Amino acid sequence: MEPKIRLRREGQRDLPVLCWRFGAPQQVIASSPHGGGIGLRRWVLNATVPASYGRKDPDRHLGKLGVSFGLPGRGVGLMTAVDVKLVQRASDGDVHAFATVGVTRPTWAAEPAEQATTRDVHQVGTINVVAFLPERLVDAALVNAVATVAEAKAQALLELGIAGTGTASDAVCLVCPPEGRTHHFGGPRSGFGARLARATHAAVLAGARYAAEPGPTEARP
Repeated sequence: MEPKIRLRREGQRDLPVLCWRFGAPQQVIASSPHGGGIGLRRWVLNATVPASYGRKDPDRHLGKLGVSFGLPGRGVGLMTAVDVKLVQRASDGDVHAFATVGVTRPTWAAEPAEQATTRDVHQVGTINVVAFLPERLVDAALVNAVATVAEAKAQALLELGIAGTGTASDAVCLVCPPEGRTHHFGGPRSGFGARLARATHAAVLAGARYAAEPGPTEARP
């Protein structure tokens, strides 16, 4: 499912938002500020915010953004300082992954405690992955699939020599049908997990390569 690009006015700027609207509720697992967790959702937003974003209520902010676009019911909202018009898409069979990639401040997941600081989560540089699977994964398989996305993302960064497994503010959203044939595994060697890993790896690899080129991908002030 291709996202639509919507614009919202903030201050003196028009900021882009990727918008996926579903014809019927879909089963989702997400680590997003808005609509995270596991359950039925009607839409997904991935919104560009200023690099200086400092609001303490991203859940409410993203919810109001969905209302402003006329989106019904409950959805998922992600945000990033990356210009989301630079989204990278990759597919492997019938699994599709979309990644917006900022790597200004990569981090190691197991960084020593004396080096890790809470300010990292407010730094520019976020990798958001939204992926679509064509058949139903049970909840445990969806949890496993989130880990698969994290592994594939880390593999892409490793291959590019980026010193980190991701960034401190990365988020993931996986979408599948709520009914029909079910699958109990989402790891990288399962059928759909393998396809998800390859699609995620390709999308993040393309986005990270672009982000590493001269000229930042983060939204300009």
